[in-house]
Amino acid sequence: MLIGYVSDERYLALCDVALEFVNEHGDSVAARSRASGSVHADLAPGKYTVSLQRPGMGQKRVTMTVKDGEPYHFRLISDTLLGYMWPKWVRSGEKAEFRCHSATPYKLELFRYGIEREFIHHVGWFDEHGPRAVTQITPDGDYTRTGVEWNKHGFISRVHGQMIAAPERTGLYYLHARNEAGEFFNFPWIVAPAKPTAKVAALMANINWNAYNNFGGRSNYIHADKLPDVPTVNARLELQRYTDTTHHAYAVTDYAPLSFDRPEPFSFIDPDSSVDGPIHGRQASHTAPVDWRLLAWLEREDIAHDVYGETQLHEGVLNLDDYKVLLTGAHPEYWSRKMYLELKDWVRNRGGKLMYLGGNGLNCEVEFTDAGTMIVFNEVCQGTTPPGFESRMHKRVESEANLLGVVYDDAGAMTGAPYRVVDADHWVFAGTGLKKGDVFGEKSQHMRCFGGASGHETDKVTPHSPKNVHLLAKGMNVDDGGAQMIIYDTESGGGVFSTSSINWNSSLLVDEHVSRITANVVRRFSSAG
Repeated sequence: MLIGYVSDERYLALCDVALEFVNEHGDSVAARSRASGSVHADLAPGKYTVSLQRPGMGQKRVTMTVKDGEPYHFRLISDTLLGYMWPKWVRSGEKAEFRCHSATPYKLELFRYGIEREFIHHVGWFDEHGPRAVTQITPDGDYTRTGVEWNKHGFISRVHGQMIAAPERTGLYYLHARNEAGEFFNFPWIVAPAKPTAKVAALMANINWNAYNNFGGRSNYIHADKLPDVPTVNARLELQRYTDTTHHAYAVTDYAPLSFDRPEPFSFIDPDSSVDGPIHGRQASHTAPVDWRLLAWLEREDIAHDVYGETQLHEGVLNLDDYKVLLTGAHPEYWSRKMYLELKDWVRNRGGKLMYLGGNGLNCEVEFTDAGTMIVFNEVCQGTTPPGFESRMHKRVESEANLLGVVYDDAGAMTGAPYRVVDADHWVFAGTGLKKGDVFGEKSQHMRCFGGASGHETDKVTPHSPKNVHLLAKGMNVDDGGAQMIIYDTESGGGVFSTSSINWNSSLLVDEHVSRITANVVRRFSSAG
């Protein structure tokens, strides 16, 4: 009979896993997984202790119940080096736990990522006394919903410590892990200030990082609603996104939760990469690695700032009234209703200044069921836009153009281009020497959609934009898909500046006009009032 399936951390089927089932009477039955990952054995329904082993994977022993018609999902994890902090966002002085997985002893070091990678301190070497004692135990089933909960098993004693106190200085930190097998992995840690230290707050788009994180086999883009019943053997032949021309990712009304309690391989930053060098890879140009470039630019320009994760705005750790200016990351796509309405009120009624330095932002509502779990409200829509609405946020709350002045559409997507000046007399362009019709923003670190500061995904003015939105420049992307750079003021003395492009922050460090324009705005906004 079919007992279940065995898969790895990517929900890929594992063949030839050795399993031993032992019932409460001590009777033992051996089995091996087949090419599909399926496990067949002549077992009576009931409770069993199951041992699993396969070369190159972490072996384990679990207790499970065999039920007719209910296949069990065993999960194993590869012998590789991985890690994450928990919580992934804290305030200065607060403690977080490092959760690392390695088949061999590893060392851990703490760095701060600004204009330089600044070494903070050596955390230690970790190996324990038992064999393979620093390998983690991956839960069975769909742990993209529940989290991997590393250190839950086998880390009862805290004598040697798995906790680190957050440094006093706010910023984006990375833990560097290297093991005796020669593997290297690094992972981010957002440290907000214990109390405000500047007029400017920079927001890391860590909700978006989680939406794209497919560790465990699911993200908001792969199996967004739930894991399929059977593990994948070949993605190109089995996933509908590759085989069905009518398929779209958001075809249901309900979506399973996505846990933050997982490693984020997309947040890895090549230790040999330079802060002003090319940003390689499919995801790095719109997740943590490019958000690092924003902070590096702020330091290079000597603009004092505090760093927060988006989740800390939702939690109330970030009090917007403590700041004059809020800067977003490159791709702040997913926000809670509470965050959106609080930001809108701050800008409209309390004189807040927003610098939206991204594209496809505030486009979709998420709900936090607890401090580490979110549900994305994609609902039924083709691509990212429900029929009759400008965005997923529009369907549930309102069009984000009401606040940002712009909203994403597909025109120009996955291309890169410079901008062309529309209003050269505006103070935004002071000191640039640019004239109407001039082109700027040709230089970019963005290697996925290279070609300029307007690109990857771009936003435009819509009928829901405030009536006093002022167009400053427009991207030169194909199909009239260029980002529309805009600015507008509010009656309370607030204001919004939107670059409307994911690519923008990839140009900050390398394009003098992009840098000068952004500096003009942040300095004007922070000195006003």
